Amino acid sequence: MIKLKSIAEETTESINGVLSHPLTDEQSLEISEIVEKAVIRGLLEGQHRAVDAAKRCAEHDEQQAAKYSEAIRHENDVLIATLSSLR
Repeated sequence: MIKLKSIAEETTESINGVLSHPLTDEQSLEISEIVEKAVIRGLLEGQHRAVDAAKRCAEHDEQQAAKYSEAIRHENDVLIATLSSLR
């Protein structure tokens, strides 16, 4: 959870290092939030792919497939909620 926030902050610092003129504190915060949202969107895409993989792996047992899918969604929901509360 904290790792995602630190990824956003490190990415913002990297962007700042490439720019001719450093970001203001306000710009840096805005860019960090944009990056954080992009990381969350990437996480959600990964979740969808993991759910699809779980369903394919447990095609023979719909209950197991549903159980795996729900567990994946729950873990990602908790992660995103915790990350959002860190703002």
